[in-house]
Amino acid sequence: MIGKCLLQNLLDKSKMTKTQLSDKTDIKLNQISRYLTNESHMSLSTARKISKVLNCKIDDLYEWKI
Repeated sequence: MIGKCLLQNLLDKSKMTKTQLSDKTDIKLNQISRYLTNESHMSLSTARKISKVLNCKIDDLYEWKI
């Protein structure tokens, strides 16, 4: 089961803002904000784009609850 989104931690680690992430991925800023507040979950293709830009694994984007 998907838990908390860890995107903010990854952005902080990479010293990237959500605006920069939006520009690099062509994902709307308001959608990225929804991920950060757990109002929405990423599709696999979106997670792939974000993980490529942040140089992380897709699994790193969320806490995973078993």
